[in-house]
Amino acid sequence: MGKKHIAETSQEDTIKEKEKVDQTFKKEIKVKSTERVSEGRVYVSSSYNNTIVTLTNSKGQVLASKSAGAVGFKGAKKATSFAASRVAEAIVNICKKLAVEKIEVFIKGVGAGRESAVRTLVNQGLNVVSIKDVTPIPHNGVRPKKVRRV
Repeated sequence: MGKKHIAETSQEDTIKEKEKVDQTFKKEIKVKSTERVSEGRVYVSSSYNNTIVTLTNSKGQVLASKSAGAVGFKGAKKATSFAASRVAEAIVNICKKLAVEKIEVFIKGVGAGRESAVRTLVNQGLNVVSIKDVTPIPHNGVRPKKVRRV
């Protein structure tokens, strides 16, 4: 099997990493569309490895998208609820730039970032009209593997 190596990080490394995340978070946000949208939809896709938050208009056209990796997190830290809240903060800043007031939230997935992302969207001052869980659920799913005979 081999020996297991435990990576120990010093305080200096954690401080540098935190500064790096703050730097990428404070960068000027570029918005593609010039039109102002008053209503929008926010899709939160939370997996075991990452959290992706997408802002669309009411028709479903993507206005902005952010992930935990794009905000500045790497590796296992992308899967944390803190990373998801930072991603949601970045989307809230974009919403404020586009003058979006009302949003509908659609949550998909089973990751750790589900609750914290929605909580951040609500706490940052956006008017959340509805919250829907659109996680795909199999209705009996695929056929099971054949029984192993020994």
